[in-house]
Amino acid sequence: MSLAPRAVLVHRRTEYEELLARHGTHGQAAFFLSARGRSADEVRERHERTRRALADVAGAVPLTWRQTRVERADLDRFLFGPEDVVVVVGQDGLVANTAKYLSGQPVVGIDADPGRNAGVLVRHRPSDARRLLPYAAGPGAAADELTMVAAATDDGQRLLALNEIYVGPPGHQTARYTLDAEGAGPESQASSGVLAGTGTGATGWLRSLWQQRSSALALPSPTEPRLAWFVREAWPSPTTGTSRVEGVLGAEEGLRLTVESDRLVAFGDGVESDTLDLTWGQTVRLAVADTRLRLVD
Repeated sequence: MSLAPRAVLVHRRTEYEELLARHGTHGQAAFFLSARGRSADEVRERHERTRRALADVAGAVPLTWRQTRVERADLDRFLFGPEDVVVVVGQDGLVANTAKYLSGQPVVGIDADPGRNAGVLVRHRPSDARRLLPYAAGPGAAADELTMVAAATDDGQRLLALNEIYVGPPGHQTARYTLDAEGAGPESQASSGVLAGTGTGATGWLRSLWQQRSSALALPSPTEPRLAWFVREAWPSPTTGTSRVEGVLGAEEGLRLTVESDRLVAFGDGVESDTLDLTWGQTVRLAVADTRLRLVD
């Protein structure tokens, strides 16, 4: 007998909840904000809209389903099951934070505060949940299969991201490494790091680099199995070059970096708390991931 679907509601603490955790009471939080020219009422109103959205979605879960909630900080300790329908209630970034922990489960993005989010990944309103959840669990649900990027080290570590993966120094030091773009040969480089991203990430950090250097590269679309990569602020020296600072990777191609610094890090989607530590002589390969995010359309 197969299990009934389980709705997993993913959310994060609001700004108001973080203020209360830091200051203890609403009055103390309001005093802190007023001293800086801000109003606690605005922050609390956003909190209440988010809580209402979460309650509305929870109430829309079919009675025959199971349901649970997971906060963003606990995602790395949560075990998703194959029968789960993942409902992300929040911002676009929360979908990206969740994606690397999934293995093909359908994802429904609910915009908890319409008008404040771009809505690229949280495409639906709380009022849509009652219709969308049964639909998402069905065999014919239409979903965008969004490309992800993977980093794999020579000692078996692996990291996934929906937008981009950054490899570089943990602070403001210089990253030194040998970059090997398949088909172009290796080049020793000194830079501020390397970014490889998907079409979903091409609306954010990746796009800013593309615009900054007026690149002629054709950025990938979110569902296209292709990555774009850029070297940040590479500079030449007697031992380092700058001839390979951008490119694209197809589905079977990869970008290899062999570390020549005491320590570099790799992290995805801006989450610096979840990093791969890379040491001298270690190699990391950036490529299209074999996992995709199924985002219900």
